[in-house]
Amino acid sequence: MRVGFVLAHRFTLSAFANFVDVLRLASDEDDKSGRVLIDWVVLSEDMSMIRSSGGIQIQPDTRLRHAGEFDYIVVVGGLIEDESSLSPAILEFLRNQTDQGVAIVGLCTGVFLIQDAGLLAGYRYCVSWFHHQEFMDRFDGAQPVANQLFVVDRNRLTCSGGHGSAHLAAFIVARHIGQAAASKSLNIMMIEQALSGDVPQPNPSPTHIAKDPLIKKCLHIMSQNIEVPKKASELSEALNIGRRTLERRMYADLGMTPNEVYLEIRIDRAIQWLEHTDSKISEIAFACGFCDGSHLGRILKQKRNISPSTFRKSLAIRDQTD
Repeated sequence: MRVGFVLAHRFTLSAFANFVDVLRLASDEDDKSGRVLIDWVVLSEDMSMIRSSGGIQIQPDTRLRHAGEFDYIVVVGGLIEDESSLSPAILEFLRNQTDQGVAIVGLCTGVFLIQDAGLLAGYRYCVSWFHHQEFMDRFDGAQPVANQLFVVDRNRLTCSGGHGSAHLAAFIVARHIGQAAASKSLNIMMIEQALSGDVPQPNPSPTHIAKDPLIKKCLHIMSQNIEVPKKASELSEALNIGRRTLERRMYADLGMTPNEVYLEIRIDRAIQWLEHTDSKISEIAFACGFCDGSHLGRILKQKRNISPSTFRKSLAIRDQTD
């Protein structure tokens, strides 16, 4: 199996490193990093060093014109605020590769770049919950999946980034080399088991879809501050507006106050923890900004008419039925 990497300026180092290490550990039987079963190269238009978002620089291996043949081209995205883009030559390279039947992989914000190249029309694709709203803002009519770890749709493979990159790489290794090689790679990386693409991301896709750009920013801040929720005055200060202005625009856009929206976001996060982890209810409560397990229980009973323990019991019954 041969893999080519295209790295955006200030690319996400963890997504790249996790993916490469799964390939490396699966490539031979002696754990000597030999490229027996898999080979990979970092591609470049001009061979200039490529800086990651953390400042670490990567020296490309091969110019585009000497690229050769690949089974997969992996695009690793960069920082959204940089509006990182790929050169026309690289975009044309990606289009030519897809015309030849090569599978395209998007890691983290790499999906933005693949969409820029016009290569996702008619496909399902995954973005991180963290960048979901930004993707929707940039691409009118887009319908990305933001509640799965990764998505495989024919020859388009996309993932949310982070440890999801390792699991997507393991999926590819299992497909080409075998499950044993994929499991070995993950175990050496201290990852207990391979996760399937439909496993939910650690955070949910947005419950509330705002239209007002300022309210979109506010929801983004809320989603990033769950354990220690910000006061409405702190939110308005971060947005450089008055508190009353924030309340008025939030209600006009979503029909709720900032506190009501914030609480709904935290409740949804707690429910996801209850459904997909074995964490204690008290731990979930603290992680979602509630005082303790009893506080979370009262809020869930009030807002969703169910207690945390009853919710988990209903899940257990459902799983037994399935």
